[in-house]
Amino acid sequence: MALKERLRTWKRLFWLLILFALGLLGLYLYGLPVIRHLEVLIPMGVCPSARMALLRDNFTGLLHPWARPEVLTCTSWGAPIIWDGTFDPAVAQREALQQNLTIALTVFAVGRYLEKYLARFLETAEQHFMVGQRVVYYVFTERPDAVPRVALAPGRLLRVERVARERRWQDVSMQRMHTLHEALGGRLGREARFVFCMDVDQYFHGAFGPEALAESVAQLHSWHYRWPRWLLPYERDARSAAALAPGEGDFYYHAAVFGGSVAALRGLTAHCAQGQRRDRELGLEARWHDESHLNKFFWLHKPAKVLSPEFCWSPDIGSRAEIRRPRLLWAPKEYALLRD
Repeated sequence: MALKERLRTWKRLFWLLILFALGLLGLYLYGLPVIRHLEVLIPMGVCPSARMALLRDNFTGLLHPWARPEVLTCTSWGAPIIWDGTFDPAVAQREALQQNLTIALTVFAVGRYLEKYLARFLETAEQHFMVGQRVVYYVFTERPDAVPRVALAPGRLLRVERVARERRWQDVSMQRMHTLHEALGGRLGREARFVFCMDVDQYFHGAFGPEALAESVAQLHSWHYRWPRWLLPYERDARSAAALAPGEGDFYYHAAVFGGSVAALRGLTAHCAQGQRRDRELGLEARWHDESHLNKFFWLHKPAKVLSPEFCWSPDIGSRAEIRRPRLLWAPKEYALLRD
């Protein structure tokens, strides 16, 4: 009888803890902003010393992960996570110049996003993105004549590619991978050796240089980089090509920034476009559209380099001790105005 009573007590306590956790999660996601500050108490993990000693990069040489002991500086498969202080920007700049690279930056500016965000994106890119390198911007839009004129430094070009206007904003997001795949197989792929693909509703705030280059590059999502894996917003519908089962996934990556060599991005965009096409045939749409498929790809094909949240930060989160020098900042989101 006493055993049964103890079990009943433990069962009550268990469900009280579950309800308390769900309440905190609800506040964290939708309600009380102060709950977000508790996120800093979630440990990020530590890169093992033996792995630290092996971290090096084609552009930065030997990395210095021990300079940032408070954050995770490597992945379980040995890729570096790039934080401010773990690399020498002068070495990265010199290595990139010696390789005589052309680096492309692609951005989609469709509908009202063009007037709202594109000028600031391009103007700040000229100030901070791969300064001193050969750069070609590719702007994809349904209104080429409306693209603002931006003064470009020598060795930097702007190309405008016309795309069709999609009926829904979700379709713009979903069509992006197919459009990029075709572009990478054409002039873009012939012109550049490395390519970054970015969202337009953000702006550069600090140096975004060759330290970010690698064969394949993923960006840690600023809202999710401390979350435990079971909380990450992966696609969970097993029917979707983007689905990740419980226990799968490494980090949650942000589709606002990804990059790599032309060949690697051809593989990534082909995978995502095929997955989206298969989902459409089944009448499905992944929870976070192309970002869900991107996360599936990087689970199957690990990125060679991961960028810390410093490279794409949301000011709405507020200041964090580990975010020393943000490179990109999210612009204010005005979805009700911009999405029709």
